[in-house]
Amino acid sequence: MAATILYAGDRAEWPLYREALTGALAQAGVSAQLLSHGSSPDKIDYIVYAPNGGIEDFTPFTRLKAVLSLWAGVETFQHNQTLRVPLARMVDPGLTAGMGEWVLGHVMRAHLGMDTHILGQDGIWRHDTIPPLAQDRHIGVLGLGALGAHAARSLARVGFQVSGWSRRPKSIPGIACHSSAKGLEAVLSGAEILVLLLPLTPETETILNAETLAMMPRGATLLNPGRGGLIDDDALLAALDSGQIGAATLDVFRTEPLPPAHPFWAHPRVTVTPHIASETRIQSAAKTIAENIRRSEAGLPLRNLVDRQSGY
Repeated sequence: MAATILYAGDRAEWPLYREALTGALAQAGVSAQLLSHGSSPDKIDYIVYAPNGGIEDFTPFTRLKAVLSLWAGVETFQHNQTLRVPLARMVDPGLTAGMGEWVLGHVMRAHLGMDTHILGQDGIWRHDTIPPLAQDRHIGVLGLGALGAHAARSLARVGFQVSGWSRRPKSIPGIACHSSAKGLEAVLSGAEILVLLLPLTPETETILNAETLAMMPRGATLLNPGRGGLIDDDALLAALDSGQIGAATLDVFRTEPLPPAHPFWAHPRVTVTPHIASETRIQSAAKTIAENIRRSEAGLPLRNLVDRQSGY
């Protein structure tokens, strides 16, 4: 019997996902019927889901086996009390590679001091801004999940000294891995450039605040492609104004789009990017979803299941 799959994401992307999912499901050997918005809930086996797809109440989906998220982050809906079936977050090669490239690009920008020359074309020959080699630069990565671990490994391959922190102990070759409060302080105290890739949970909310920002080397650079709620905005602005933090590149925010009057837009040492660090790529995401449905139909456990207790 064919599995019935409901696409509940951005309606504008439905034609693209229909084509990609049709091909990926066929390649995975899954017999399936693909439906979009407005279908009978009691006939649906799987939902391919994004929060902007319009479904908030999962109760009518009485035959539902699993919800497959199109987003890596699930904090906005994973505690939905009507969602009582397994939930898988999106972990796919395209999303992971995109995040790694964004992180590497902005780390290199900070490491090489590129803004000095790109923004300083004023006729002054500045020969006193030679950066250290990567091997002499310390990078900290908070969050060592799929995205954080990949970014950390990419930075280590370039030659950077990379330290990482996660709530649970991890072991990644070439990365100095830490956990616990003491471990967090160790990573922060050495991070000339810090990358935030933690999930947003009650334990990580405003993990960067006045106290933790003060642990970092003076003049350090902060990159946040993770979650806006990881940072206390006012504390960051104060640290930037005092010179404790030298620069910040921010891709995610508490309110998105970032309001035009927000101080981040006008601050001379803040770069705003519009949540573009890592987008779900339709072709690779479709293959990830098809493989999970194949596994479910074969009685195998889903990959990338969300732990509701930990929040990711």
